[in-house]
Formats: sequence, structure tokens, C-alpha cells
Amino acid sequence: MASQEQLSAIKRAKVLMVGAGGIGCELLKTLALSGFQDIHIIDMDTIEVSNLNRQFLFRQSHVARDAVLRFRPNISITPYHANVKESCFNVDFFKEFDVVLNGLDNLDARRHVNRLCLAADIPLVESGTTGFLGQVTVHLKGKTECYECQPKPAPKTYPVCTITSTPSKFVHCIVWAKDLLFAKLFGDKNQENDLNVRSSDTANLSEHSEDVFECRKDEDIERYGRRIYDHVFGHNIEVALSNEETWKNRNKPRPIYSKDVLPEEQTKENGNEEKGCAADDVSAMDIGNLTFDKDDQLAVEFVTAAANIRASSFGIPLHSLFEAKGIAGNIVHAVATTNAIIAGLIVIEAIKVLQKDNNNYRMTYCLEHPSRKLLLMPVEPYEPNRSCYVCSETPLSLEVNTQRSKLRDFVEKIIKAKLGMNFPLIMQGASILYEVGEDLEEDMVAIYAANLEKALSELPSPVTSGSVLTVEDLQQEFSCSINIKHREEFDEEKEPDGMLLTGWVEAPVDNDNNKPIRNDESTSNALPSVETLEGEKDDEIQETSEVVEAFAGKKRKLSEVSEVTAPDPSGPSSINQNKPEKLDIDDKDDELIISDDWESLTKKKKL
Repeated sequence: MASQEQLSAIKRAKVLMVGAGGIGCELLKTLALSGFQDIHIIDMDTIEVSNLNRQFLFRQSHVARDAVLRFRPNISITPYHANVKESCFNVDFFKEFDVVLNGLDNLDARRHVNRLCLAADIPLVESGTTGFLGQVTVHLKGKTECYECQPKPAPKTYPVCTITSTPSKFVHCIVWAKDLLFAKLFGDKNQENDLNVRSSDTANLSEHSEDVFECRKDEDIERYGRRIYDHVFGHNIEVALSNEETWKNRNKPRPIYSKDVLPEEQTKENGNEEKGCAADDVSAMDIGNLTFDKDDQLAVEFVTAAANIRASSFGIPLHSLFEAKGIAGNIVHAVATTNAIIAGLIVIEAIKVLQKDNNNYRMTYCLEHPSRKLLLMPVEPYEPNRSCYVCSETPLSLEVNTQRSKLRDFVEKIIKAKLGMNFPLIMQGASILYEVGEDLEEDMVAIYAANLEKALSELPSPVTSGSVLTVEDLQQEFSCSINIKHREEFDEEKEPDGMLLTGWVEAPVDNDNNKPIRNDESTSNALPSVETLEGEKDDEIQETSEVVEAFAGKKRKLSEVSEVTAPDPSGPSSINQNKPEKLDIDDKDDELIISDDWESLTKKKKL
């Protein structure tokens, strides 16, 4: 039973939920049934039939608000069918709430909300699930680590040479089909693309070299499709084979032409039927101006077909449409019961936050299966990482070839992709190098656009080794400093961006003892944060985590750290490695049991 104090805190709270998908659906239901009276929801998606296998609150016709009001008609639910990154959801908006609860499915939005909560000084309860794994974490400005205190793994990237010339895995074929072929055929015709799109093959082209992907006058769609097919899967493979050095230690690919799988008379032999269907998909698409969308069935079918043809050419096993969609969309399939457990834990921590119960906050990890002898693992939150560039304002360092890398590369690969800024302002001293905003004058827009195409060292205020850039995002009310170091060469395999950003991973050094000082003691042993893949409405994912490897972690509890003294690296662990502690919910009669005896759980109350 909840105490009177808890009920009072619940009833007067104004709660912001961000995301109403897999976790959010269960969270909204639990909030309503727990007595919360004023709930605001931001979500940009709508309910689809394929969502209903795990979002039991809804029917096909429902939106989240309507579904809950059917059984809690007296509470106030305010929905915002929008993207949380829109300018109307600014710091002042966030300041209206007592707590923010995240049920998001992508890293970019999570980072955005984290920064807004820091700027507004509003508690954030984060969450995520992947299959049977899940976690809930509490973040309070200046008291616990923020969501970004521990670096999140960057999305996996692959060297261009591997993708375009020497694929060895099916994922290489998917990336090629999605980011190169699909983008070239149906995307922005002016964008740079690493496909070989020029040819002087006199058998197929006019005397002068031209863009193979341009449809010629009086050329019907089938003939155009066959020509593209032959160029991409036949001609380009033969060109690659001409470099014999490449294939000394590799299996040679096999050129595949349309006549081999799709005869002119459209007859298909039994052995060629599957590949023939793929050829149909590749050759019959209408040209447009599109970006790949994993929810676009035709786009997924095209990428799957193209990837399988390329895989066949390189001797890589073929994959089904379902498997290919998962790879192309970065999809991890959700489990409804895990979402429900995590939603319950979110509400538990939210109530503690509202009561300002500082000593009892928990980060709780949901483990994968009973053989680990644990159902849930709670640990105390960790203090802020003093090396965090977000909440501790520690400068970052960037190694880059300042003479070759353009400002555009810096903006796209570092500012947006790595730092998650949406509306960046880049300055060197008092000089503004780049700015994004709706109120910019036209001449300034032109100047900043021109700057994007200049090498860093060629900017009006040249960026060279030793330069310090200040980067701000006014919407997030967030800024950081980046120290620039010129570097000539980069390993294309290990550093495909041609840049290396460091800073918040490394610890400051204790000069007296000549050893690093870490708030978290060891990133290798630290409890891993839930990491993000792209969300997917059909197979809703939240995040991934390697939680079970964390039992040997030695991150420190807030209660063990003095406000003045740096933590002792040899201090006690925040995790009892033999018997994990139990997590109190309301009182001794209604608690969530954490036990090393799995069978005993059947005799005790469970969430």
C-alpha cells in the first residue's frame, strides 16, 4: 500500500512522458492506475496493426490518450503528436514539469531530452529494453551522472572500400544497397555517391562518357532497368575483377547479368526463379526523390533484392525479407513482458523523485534469463562523471586533417552525428563560422553555406592545430569546447570518418600521484548503459545492453563519495557480487524481491 505522502506527491505531480510506444504504452497505463492526475505525452508515431501484439492498451482505432481515459476518465492527459526535437518543446516547456519519463527508441532523441532536462534542472528517468533485457536509470543534475556521462557506442560504420569493392558479410551488401544504390536511383541526384556511375562502354553508351543512371530519351522502363542491372551487377564486377591484386587472398566475385536470370521473353527456369524475382524488383522501380524508410515495404523489398543479388555475386549466403529488414532498419524485437516490468520500475523511481527520496534511488537492470540466478539487479546511481562534456563541460579534442577536411565534414560527422546537436552555432573566438536558424538574414545564410565547402584551414578564421572551437545548440541550451589537433593520415578501416573525437572517455590526471582520477573507476568494468538502435514501429525496439557482464563492475555509489575527495579506485564496489540487494517499492509488505534462489521467487511477491 502506498503511504499518504506518496499519494499526495503522485496526485499533485505534473509528469511529461516522451514516447508512447512499447515501453510508453505500458508506462501510461501504469501511471494512470497508480493515481497520477496530470500526464503530458509527446510522441510522433501512430498506432499500427503490427504494434498490437505487444501494446495491449490499444486497439487499431486508438490513440494513447483515448485508450487510457476509458478506464480513468477523471485524469488529465495532454497529448502532443509531434517530435520532441521541435522548437516548441524548449527549456521553458520542460520547466513546467516535476519529472520527465523517457520511453524513446533512439539515441538522438534521448540525448536531446537529457540536455533539456539538465538545462531546466528537471529530474529524468530513462529506460530501455531489448528482448528480455532492460534497464531504468535516474538522472538528477549535479547529483547523479547524466545520460551522456558514459559514452554511447557510435553506430557501426564500414569502410567505403569494403562496401563498394570487397564485401564479405551480408550487412555490407545491405549498406551498399541502401546507402549507395537506393540513394543513387531514388534520392537526391546531386548528392555525392561512391558508386561507379561513369562508363565509356561503347556497347552500351554513346561515344562520350555519361551518367549511366540517367534514363535516355525513348527508353522504356524495362530496358532502362536492365541496363542499370547489367551495369551494377555485371559491368562493375568485371571492372573490379580486372584488379587482380585485390583477389589474391579473396574469393573472386561472379558478374551477374539480367539475361542470366531474367530472359528477354520473361520466362524463368526453376533454378533461376528466386533470383529472377529479385531482378524484377530491381528493374521495375519508379524513379523519385526518396530516402530509405524501413516502414516503406517497396523500399525494403528493393534493398533486400539488390543486397541478395550482390551477396550471390560475392558468395555470401542470402537472407530473407524479414532478416534483411531487421538489418537495414537496425531492428531488435521487443518483448511485451519486459516492457511492462520496466514501466513499473519507471513509476517506482518517479515516485521516489517526487518525494525527493535521495537515498533510495536505484538504477535497475532486468536480466536475460533464470540461469543467471537473478531477476532484477538494482544499484545506486553514480555521481556525475567529471570528464563528461555534457554535464561537466569538459573540453573535447578532435584530431583532423585541417587542410583536407571541410567544415561540412565537421558539422555532419562530429557536431550532428557524434554530439547530437540540431541547430549548431560554431565559433572560433568572436568569429562565427557557421550558424543555423530560422531568423538568419539571406546574406548570412549564403556566407555560412559557402563556409561549409571550405577546408577548415581555409575558413575566414582559419582552424588549424591548436585552435579552440566553441559549439552551441541554442535550443538545447548546451555548449562545449573542442580543441583541434592537426593530423595528416587516418586508418580507413578503423577511422572511416577521417576524424577522431576524444575527451569524455578519458579521465583527468592526478598530477601528484601521476595516475588517472575516475568517478566511475573503469569504463571496461562499468555497468553498461542501454545503447540505442534506430526504432521501428513494426518490431519496436528500445535499446541494447550487455547487463549480465556488469556483475564485476566497480563503479561507485553516491553514498561512498565525498563532495571534496576524489574516489579511491580501490574502494568497495556498488554491487554485492554474491547476493544483490533487494529493491524496496513501498514498504516491507510490498517489495520487489531480488534473490539468488530462483525457485524461491515463485513463493514471493513479484512485479
